[in-house]
Amino acid sequence: MTRRGHTALEVELKQLKSEERPAIIRAISEAREHGDLSENAEYHSAKEKQSFIEGRIKELEGVISRAEVIDPTKLKGPIKFGATVTLVDEDTDEEKTWQIVGEYEANIENGLLNMKSPIARALIGKEAGDSVEVRTPGGEKSYEVLKVEYI
Repeated sequence: MTRRGHTALEVELKQLKSEERPAIIRAISEAREHGDLSENAEYHSAKEKQSFIEGRIKELEGVISRAEVIDPTKLKGPIKFGATVTLVDEDTDEEKTWQIVGEYEANIENGLLNMKSPIARALIGKEAGDSVEVRTPGGEKSYEVLKVEYI
C-alpha cells in the first residue's frame, strides 16, 4: 500500500481506539442503567455497534501489521502498483486519471483504483500510447493510455 493509504488506516485505527471505543462503552453503561436488558433497544444497539468497532479495530491492526508500504516516486517504467495513469475513453473521448492502489485504500470517487479491479489488471504492464480493452459489468470498454506517472 502507499504511504498515504497506510497513514489513513493508522488515523482511522487511532480514532476508533481513542474516541469510538470509549464512547460506545459509555453508551452501554448508560443503557444498562435503564434496567431490564432483555427489552432494552439502546443496550442491544450499543452492543451491536461495539461488536462492529471491535471487529474493525482487529481488521485494521491486521492490515497495518502485514502492510508493505511502497513509495511510488521511486518506481518507473510500465504501469504497476502505485502508477498514476491518465486514460482516454476511446468511445466518449472522456479523460480519467487514476492511481493504482491496494484494496484498503481504494476509493474510485477520489481517483484511487483497486489494483484487483478489472481495469487495473488490464492496465498492468502497459505504457503510454497503448490501447486497453476492459470487460466491465456494463460491457467492453476501450481506453488509450495517455500518461503514466509515479508521483
